[in-house]
Amino acid sequence: MPIVAKMAENSQHNDRLKEAVNPSIGFADASTLEQPNRSSHKLAMTDQLSATQATDGSYRRLLELGAAIDKQTNVRAVLKSLHQLLSAVIHFDSVAMMLLTNDGKSLQLVALERGQAGPYVDLGIEKPCEGTVAGLAVEEQRTIYVADVRQELSKLPETASQARATELHSAYMVPISTPRRKIGLLSFARREEGEAGAEEIVLMEAVASHVATALESALASDAAESYQRQLRAERDRWKLLLEINNHVVSCLDIKELFRAACDSLRKHFDNDFAGIWIIDKEGNRLESAALDFPSSHGFIDGMTLPTLTAEDLHRMKTRQTELWTPTDMNRFPAVVLAPLQSEGIQAMAITSLRTSNRPLGVIALGSKRADHFCPDDLDLLAQIATQISLAVDNARAYEKLNASRNVLEQERLYLESEIRDEYNFEDIVGKSASLRKVLQEIEIVAPTDSTVLLHGETGTGKELIARAIHSLSSRKSRTFVRLNCAAIPSGLVESELFGHEKGAFTGALMQKKGRFEIADQGTLFLDEIGDISLELQPKLLRALQEHEFERLGSTRTIHVDVRLIAATHRDLPTMMRNNQFREDLFYRLNVFPVEIPPLRERRDDIPLLVNFFVSRLSRRMQKNIRTVPKEAMEALTNASWPGNVRELENFVERAVILTQGTELRVPAKELKRSSVAIIASSSTFEDAERQAITEALKAAAGKISGQGGAAERLGLKRTTLQNKMRKLGIARFPADVLQ
Repeated sequence: MPIVAKMAENSQHNDRLKEAVNPSIGFADASTLEQPNRSSHKLAMTDQLSATQATDGSYRRLLELGAAIDKQTNVRAVLKSLHQLLSAVIHFDSVAMMLLTNDGKSLQLVALERGQAGPYVDLGIEKPCEGTVAGLAVEEQRTIYVADVRQELSKLPETASQARATELHSAYMVPISTPRRKIGLLSFARREEGEAGAEEIVLMEAVASHVATALESALASDAAESYQRQLRAERDRWKLLLEINNHVVSCLDIKELFRAACDSLRKHFDNDFAGIWIIDKEGNRLESAALDFPSSHGFIDGMTLPTLTAEDLHRMKTRQTELWTPTDMNRFPAVVLAPLQSEGIQAMAITSLRTSNRPLGVIALGSKRADHFCPDDLDLLAQIATQISLAVDNARAYEKLNASRNVLEQERLYLESEIRDEYNFEDIVGKSASLRKVLQEIEIVAPTDSTVLLHGETGTGKELIARAIHSLSSRKSRTFVRLNCAAIPSGLVESELFGHEKGAFTGALMQKKGRFEIADQGTLFLDEIGDISLELQPKLLRALQEHEFERLGSTRTIHVDVRLIAATHRDLPTMMRNNQFREDLFYRLNVFPVEIPPLRERRDDIPLLVNFFVSRLSRRMQKNIRTVPKEAMEALTNASWPGNVRELENFVERAVILTQGTELRVPAKELKRSSVAIIASSSTFEDAERQAITEALKAAAGKISGQGGAAERLGLKRTTLQNKMRKLGIARFPADVLQ
């Protein structure tokens, strides 16, 4: 029967009882009642009055029970006061409360008042709902009478041993529920056999109803408190992870990071010890990075652990976070165990620092309380270890990169020194007057940012002079970029100079910076400038004048600050007259022209160059060449060297290769053949040169220098033309001019 119906029936029963004993509500007159036995009637009325008073007392206590239960704020308080409250309402020898587990498949014993007859059962045991009377009562939401308690106890392994010892015989399983949820049940057990009266069952169900309401409220309150605790714990958890992350980001020094991390860990875990060990560079030993005993010593000096075995490294790589007892801590080496024991550390949470492929170290927290750490602490420590592992791995990578950078910097300085020794930029080999003149001009123009045009035959060292200008300028700490315009197809010169965007032309698979952009704040050396096409010359002129350009395929203007040094062996004035070179570009390049003399005009430098090349090449080839024969040196000095210094260097290298002893072996026959071939062909060359000079003099009416003079027409200096005229025996006024 439903609880409400039973309570209504009981209420009607009470009303009838009250009507019978209360004359004020209009009972029939006494004379109208049958009075076969007046004394027996009085006795019956007395019994009814006692029952009514008892019933009224039960309901009054029931109301008091409801009020008392409603005052309880949580489940613990409800359970604590349950027996005292129930014993005042219902007669029973033992009472138990069982609540449904979260999955709804079992009932857990949460409260038991065994009395003198009940079994000895531990709180917390669970009884499955399926196949049990208790589960049936909860499932069908009805009160079930259990005639044999001992039989029910024998069905469960946890209570089977108590089945014979208990004095209980019968029990009622009363479900605890509200319209919103099923909560559990109350079990009222008695020594007596047989069922209880209807009124008492109604009271049991009414009590269960009150308890259900109180429990629902208490469970909701406990859930809210639990949620609040969970939120606070989650907040503290994220706060700690954020602090560790901030330490990782802000602390560049790994030692500083570990100390800051230990401070944050202590605030959250309230630990009595924190230790972080890192595997050393050799990978076979743990070195302490931070050891903190906050309540006593604070941070102490590091301690190094014994050598790690392969098994230790594998265990560190695969270890999950663990909770160690003092027995587990005995695995520590004595150097670590001694201070831990002296501090009274009873529990440790320990985990590995590792990346995906290798171990990095160990982090451990210790407490003087054996039950200080919980599973959530271990999970949080594992997350912190992941963050610290990332910082350690990054720090190791940074150390390697920094070390590599230092090595590269040392190598760069060494190579620069070697290059200076190799090419001798700042001390060009030679002492001839013509070379000293060039060096004086370099010394004058180098500190400026003016454009320099180097002119000279192939192999005279134009790039060497350009590097010397850069090395003596204020831009020497920046990049020196070179481009040989004759060595690149004409269609690609623009891309090499100014760069291109991805897809600018077929084959442009990615963006590329040009030489102008790379040489920003530095020096750009354009060798063989005379080979640049007429179509590209206006763009080059704009880049020189405006210091800006656009990459191929781009509309964005790029501004640069570049000093230009150009070089050529061509006759640019003649090319201008033939419309092969723009005049405006020539004048922009010809700000400071430098004429580099050929080797045949600086024969005094040949012995110096020979000794220099022999010394450098023999060192490179690991040969011990100490001297150059006098006859060989004279042959080298008197040779014409049409290829200039480059030809001389290559010839000396061949001589060094052929030399087996300490004296340079010069292949004189090759030198003579080269000279004979040059002499044989020189007649034709000299004839052509003589003819060109003669025609220029005729055109200039014998005028050598000045505007319209022969020197200007030939693109030569006055002194150079006069030297050639003396060498070729040409008079100032040829016979044709005098006629």
